[in-house]
Amino acid sequence: MMGRAVLLSVLIACAGVVGARGLGTEQPVSRSSLTTFPRTLGSWTAAGDVPLEDEIVRVLGVDDYVSRTYVDASGEPANLYVGYYASQRQGDTIHSPQNCLPGAGWQPVESARTSLAVEGATLPVNRYVIEKGPERQVVLYWYQGRGRVVANEYANKLWLMVDAARLRRTNGSLVRIIAPRESAAVDFARVVYPRLPEYLP
Repeated sequence: MMGRAVLLSVLIACAGVVGARGLGTEQPVSRSSLTTFPRTLGSWTAAGDVPLEDEIVRVLGVDDYVSRTYVDASGEPANLYVGYYASQRQGDTIHSPQNCLPGAGWQPVESARTSLAVEGATLPVNRYVIEKGPERQVVLYWYQGRGRVVANEYANKLWLMVDAARLRRTNGSLVRIIAPRESAAVDFARVVYPRLPEYLP
């Protein structure tokens, strides 16, 4: 409880710093469009794109995204969604899957924060198990942008305010993977993550 109160105080203080310094002009960044994200990742191959409806894109406020299903050599599926925001200063901020998925009829069963070892680096992720009727899916997601990856939503908001003042950048993204089995979700995350920096600077 105390930790959350301290974090809230820091967030308020940072908001004051951002307001005092002024947001100024967003610093432009160079990146590749997610429409060109690889369709083959290790043993995983794209089975088809899953485009979002225009209204959903409008509500999310994303500037670029990829929503695609991949399958591995055994036919195991995994869905990838990456939503990129060029700026989060005008109210278009990242929506947590923990808010969106229940709205689509999925009920949370388990929730935890963990990390994965990926090519010598540590990838912090949120692990979320959801159910809809007899279906069960494992969700892994994290926030990425401005040279860092975080799992904690509050930490992501804190860094957003710090970077707005320090770097004049508020670009960021959500990376979400959904698969029926945890082993598939983890394996897929390990091949996706190394390819992301080109698209999520």
